[in-house]
Amino acid sequence: MAKFLIIQTAFIGDVVLSTPVIESLYNNFPGCQIDFLLRKGNEGLFENHPRLRKLFIWNKKEGKISNLFSLLKEIRKEKYDYVINLQRFFSTGFFISLSGGKTKIGFSKNPLSFLYNQRFPHVIDASNGQLHEIDRNLLLLSGIVKNQERHFPKLYPSKQDFNQVPSGTYITISPTSVWSTKQYPAKYWEQLIRNVPKGYSIYLLGGNADFEACESILQNCSERENVNNMAGKLTFLQSAAFMKSAIMNYVNDSAPLHIASSMEAPVTAVFCSTTPKFGFGSVHNNSRVVEAIPGLSCKPCGLHGYKVCPLGHFKCGDIDPLLVLGDI
Repeated sequence: MAKFLIIQTAFIGDVVLSTPVIESLYNNFPGCQIDFLLRKGNEGLFENHPRLRKLFIWNKKEGKISNLFSLLKEIRKEKYDYVINLQRFFSTGFFISLSGGKTKIGFSKNPLSFLYNQRFPHVIDASNGQLHEIDRNLLLLSGIVKNQERHFPKLYPSKQDFNQVPSGTYITISPTSVWSTKQYPAKYWEQLIRNVPKGYSIYLLGGNADFEACESILQNCSERENVNNMAGKLTFLQSAAFMKSAIMNYVNDSAPLHIASSMEAPVTAVFCSTTPKFGFGSVHNNSRVVEAIPGLSCKPCGLHGYKVCPLGHFKCGDIDPLLVLGDI
């Protein structure tokens, strides 16, 4: 029985985009054991996950190095057949090199990839035909999986998570992002809310850190009934359940986009400073992408976005809210 460890200690969206690797291993290695190493705070994505045996949680904010070595001791005892690193940074390259795994697999961009048994390219080029990130991740399995099928992001909310979903017809809006230039301006979200047809409830989604931003949007739309601030009140999987049952989910180029994809939920994604050509868009047919005027010379300005627009004008965020709203 093969034993696998998957490593993805980046942010929420990256973890969701790693889930096709779990599905592929589960389907191609019957009876295998799959474990996952992720950063503290993201473990709620995998609560009661039916494909995973064990989670290793790395606290990167407190005692980062000491916690890393403590995890290494535990992981070396497992004697994994395969350790698969989806990240391209030194810390995880160091980790996999000392993991004791028989076969170490990862991207050649990692500075320690010369210690891997199998290395694969990770190419992002918006000017070219572009692989989606899930395809780049699945490429890591091409040396051990024959006839690879394309798998999609997948999360597993429980029945209890779906019990939190409201009745009636509603949309969700996830208005924030870690990077300001990925974030559709609040004033435009407010205009969108004012134009949502009557009879639709609106739920603002996000984490604890997003509560104030969502509350400000709600207060500025106080004339509109049935707007609810759910930021910080739902778990990741409860938010996924909300999205699954929504008529439409409105998001930025951020983690909620990938959570919606994991549920095959309808989604409208606003790409401001970035572009879906980087390979981080939705992967299902029930999705829309809305961007600024085509040909904006400064867009995209970077892969991950910035805290502020490098040119100071943020024209890529100047998108008509009615265009974003679409027909619902």
